[in-house]
Amino acid sequence: MTYNPDVHHRRSIRLREYDYSSAGAYFVTLCVQGRECLFGGIVQDDMVLNEAGRKVEGVWRSLPDRFPNVTLDEFVVMPNHLHGVIVVADNGLTDAVGAIHELPDTCCNDRAIHELPLHKKRRTMLIPKVIGFFKMNTAKQINLMPNTPGIPLWQRNYHERVIRGEREMTAIREYIRQNPLKWEYDQENPETTTR
Repeated sequence: MTYNPDVHHRRSIRLREYDYSSAGAYFVTLCVQGRECLFGGIVQDDMVLNEAGRKVEGVWRSLPDRFPNVTLDEFVVMPNHLHGVIVVADNGLTDAVGAIHELPDTCCNDRAIHELPLHKKRRTMLIPKVIGFFKMNTAKQINLMPNTPGIPLWQRNYHERVIRGEREMTAIREYIRQNPLKWEYDQENPETTTR
């Protein structure tokens, strides 16, 4: 399919002008490509992880080792998505979060590096780096498993919400804990009848 700007309107779902390296808590959701249930299943209202799901959980739990100013709060790996809360500490380490493994933008004519527009600067912010590292490493590990080489794992984007207070944090924690209990009605469940 050829890109047509009149038809294909790809808009950012991020907050304009927001620094996603700022101290605070972020609720993130990442979905599997095509909503395929790759990470296990719900058995008697509990999420039972398969090998791929255990790899996803392992990489998620390892994020604070890679990003020292990040801690993890409540999270759940579901059959085809992950919900989690990432907390960024204000400890002055936001610039020391590691490389993003991509080439800098250059001008085609003079090959000089130019100031990046805001949407490209976002890729250098902490939360996008954490999510990029997570997606890359889970895909790598799962693609090393037998019968899974080269399968696409994650959807291109992810959802995030800046958590604005303790009441909202409490509600999001409860939502994450309750997610397996509500799988039958979850919009990410390919078998749900409530769509």
